[in-house]
Amino acid sequence: MRLTGLGAPVEPGDADLWARAARGDREAFTALVERHAQAVWNHAYRLTGSWASAEDLTSGTFLTAWRRRGDITLVRDSALPWLFTVAGNLARDEHRGRARLLRRMPAPAAVSDHADGVADRIDSEARLQRIVDAVRALPAAQRQVVELCLLGELPIADAAALLEVAEVTVRAHLSRARARLRALLEET
Repeated sequence: MRLTGLGAPVEPGDADLWARAARGDREAFTALVERHAQAVWNHAYRLTGSWASAEDLTSGTFLTAWRRRGDITLVRDSALPWLFTVAGNLARDEHRGRARLLRRMPAPAAVSDHADGVADRIDSEARLQRIVDAVRALPAAQRQVVELCLLGELPIADAAALLEVAEVTVRAHLSRARARLRALLEET
């Protein structure tokens, strides 16, 4: 800080602080960081929409500024345009890097929602219960044929031999049972 003839302190400009920082003056660089950190963070936040990314970009911007402190070009004695440019470049680099990484990663496997699985099981159980109830409501001869041929997947000839009836009888019971099951299930 310098004093004017009136005794009021005058803050050194960015050019003076950068020149001192370029010679290795850490206090001058710290003054620049304190002066511009909030503006750089706000700019980084507007670029990314993320507080965490804004923090990272602000840190990266000042790290770059420290490393390149000897070859910085100020605009109208202000370091802010240069700092904003560095923050923008870092944000674009980060975005491109993230995009490249995402392109290389395999697409995530579809994961079913546990709730959907539970709902499907409940629906399946409810449907099965309606079918069981409908089969129980059939006359005994039709119920036996349905249990053997439809539920047990037994061939008609084997069901006829087991029930000791003609195959045509099994087919007739099966046809009537299907019609009755359709009607019963449509009602519910």
